[in-house]
Amino acid sequence: MCVLGVRTTWHTEGDGDFFCADCGGDRGYRRRSGVRRLTVLGLPLWPRGSAGTIVECLVCRARYGPDALERPTTTVFSAMLRDAVHTVALAVLTAGGANGGAARSAAVGAVRSAGFTDCTEDQLLGLLAAIVADEGRFPGAADAWGPAGLADAIDGCGSWLSIELHEALEPLARHLAPQGRERILLQGARIALADGPYLPAEREVLTAVGRCLSITREETDRLLEAAAGTPS
Repeated sequence: MCVLGVRTTWHTEGDGDFFCADCGGDRGYRRRSGVRRLTVLGLPLWPRGSAGTIVECLVCRARYGPDALERPTTTVFSAMLRDAVHTVALAVLTAGGANGGAARSAAVGAVRSAGFTDCTEDQLLGLLAAIVADEGRFPGAADAWGPAGLADAIDGCGSWLSIELHEALEPLARHLAPQGRERILLQGARIALADGPYLPAEREVLTAVGRCLSITREETDRLLEAAAGTPS
């Protein structure tokens, strides 16, 4: 038996679910902190410094640094994607597409494909009505919605657009490959183009979407022009 040695003792600080890269899916984890101790005849005695903090998968026992918990689980990631597409669809409609039946239909299709399978046109129009009511620009407008006058009523809801786009898109962008970020932008572009060329306000909203997704202005312009079938 070795008389002197060093052993790391671990203390569990918490647990939960995370995405395990080795398993390739959501798994349980333990967050543990370690202390190195000098051992005499196998008995840990004096501390010799911190061994840091690890995240240990409860299934495969793989160990990661604490930053492994920054990656969302597949369940959370799916919800983030659904919310992002839903927010972009509402933003494009708010910018002027709400009067067009084709744009509303495209928005419903995008939201359903993202995971809100029971989404209806009436639900989207109701949400737009609520946005206007919250903005306080048109008192009583939420009581008299109809597709014919919706675009005029919702014009100018800039604060909602800014807050919602940043909250829905910026956290997601960190976990998306470039192709994934582009796909969300192009979904918004297809909604805007469903009833004709981009309106100026729609183009501004889509530019903001690209910015929140960490897509450069030049690349955003190229993608929007390509979606519209015009030369870049």
